[in-house]
Amino acid sequence: MGWSSSHDDDVLVVGLGRFGAAAALELRRLDHKVTAIEKDGFLAEKFLGRLSHVIHGDASDVQVIRDAKAGRFEKAVVAIGSSVEASVLACANLVDAGIPDLWAKALSPEHARILERIGIHHIVRPEADTGRRVAHLLGGRMQEYIEFDDGFAIVKMRPPTEAIGFTLEQSAIRSKYGVTIVGVKAPGEDFTYAVPSTKVSAHDTLIVSGPTTLIERLAARP
Repeated sequence: MGWSSSHDDDVLVVGLGRFGAAAALELRRLDHKVTAIEKDGFLAEKFLGRLSHVIHGDASDVQVIRDAKAGRFEKAVVAIGSSVEASVLACANLVDAGIPDLWAKALSPEHARILERIGIHHIVRPEADTGRRVAHLLGGRMQEYIEFDDGFAIVKMRPPTEAIGFTLEQSAIRSKYGVTIVGVKAPGEDFTYAVPSTKVSAHDTLIVSGPTTLIERLAARP
């Protein structure tokens, strides 16, 4: 998922419950500008100063979406967890606003089906997708992100510039970043386990494992 506008690192998050808050704070930590819309005044106030902008309002009301100038965002996450109806209305408003990349949390398979039909691009099932994981996938370089309870993660990602054109031994990613490149997949070819002589090209996909914080450091590289 590439970025492509002057507001390209701006993300709109609707709903600051547990899932929405986790996604919003992680996106903020990954240096995105995050605007949140939250109906509950107490919750909205709690996040003032922690996100770029917090709007106290109901996203199922089309006027709130218009006032927030939602159409300028490249990406939005609808994290409403209390009501299927509120979620569907908020999503419909964002589809109408023309946001090109929409993510929404589904509370059930039926809810997911409705969201798909109204034009949501990425349906998130919270039991499988944590807010943090969605923040990473939405952020661009990581294509898959599996985090285990002990702070260890396995990700599928595009290679950083410093690894391209070199073997794993030459780029020394492991000693520099403390993470292990487990495998490399070239387009149209089978996945191969990585060895020191494996050469990385720009179009390859890497499978990387290690502590979450160290993987994030690698993913933040150009």
